[in-house]
Amino acid sequence: MSRPGLDALEASGLDARSTELLVGLTWLVSGELGLDADELRASRRRAMLVLVAGGDPHRDLDLDDAAAERLAAELDTGPRRAALAHALDALAAEADGLPVVTAALDALRTEPELAWRSLSVALLADELVDE
Repeated sequence: MSRPGLDALEASGLDARSTELLVGLTWLVSGELGLDADELRASRRRAMLVLVAGGDPHRDLDLDDAAAERLAAELDTGPRRAALAHALDALAAEADGLPVVTAALDALRTEPELAWRSLSVALLADELVDE
């Protein structure tokens, strides 16, 4: 995992329940889920259409954004949720001494729906950066 990434998130001054922090943490583990690249690309493309239909595609995303909901639903499987939970557990083991990051990880680990939605926003935001 990425202790420097965790340190940067801790130093960011974000609140433990902020969307930005939750999304950042799930982005750090997104590569651990074994998502098929072609499936992810197709799902992101469909979510981007929803995002564009909703207005400015470069607006700030939130956990209740329709495009994020679409992406979350398309990628949702039991094994993927289990992989996300496992990756968040591993990340939490690296967060010793980082109280805000630890609190955010605790929220993600105890609220699987919050974790899954945060991951979908992270994957969608990653697509926006690639544009």
